Amino acid sequence: MATIPITKRGAEKLKEELHELKTVQRPWVINAIAEARAQGDLSENAEYDAAKDRQGFIEGRIQEIESKLSIAQIIDPSSLNAEGKVVFGSTVELEDEKTGEQVTYQIVGEDEADIKLGLVNISSPIARAMISKEEGDVAEVQAPGGIKRYEIIAVHYR
Repeated sequence: MATIPITKRGAEKLKEELHELKTVQRPWVINAIAEARAQGDLSENAEYDAAKDRQGFIEGRIQEIESKLSIAQIIDPSSLNAEGKVVFGSTVELEDEKTGEQVTYQIVGEDEADIKLGLVNISSPIARAMISKEEGDVAEVQAPGGIKRYEIIAVHYR
């Protein structure tokens, strides 16, 4: 089975979510189902149906997280030594060659990606364009408005 890369921070967030689902959400929904059952006729009990739907979601999410963690390759960016190359987990400072605008992105796994926080998915076009490049190199990204060129200003492992 193939592994999926995830940063140490991303793995911790998944573990926290799993803990919340198992220790808080699951017991809550079991109690909600019991209370709805106590009300009698289940065929017309909207609270029972909603609780059962919620239980299905919780159990599905627990399985999904456990599966992801079981095949995860956890990478601590601060322990990387890629000799200045852009790799999974690295934080990259870029400058748009056309506008001069500077941005900073960290390359992370699918579950961690949040562009608003500067976290880009390893399989995104911009991350793929940066992988294996070094400071001073130019990454060309196919964007909806055409090709964008970014100069790599700095590469950090933090």
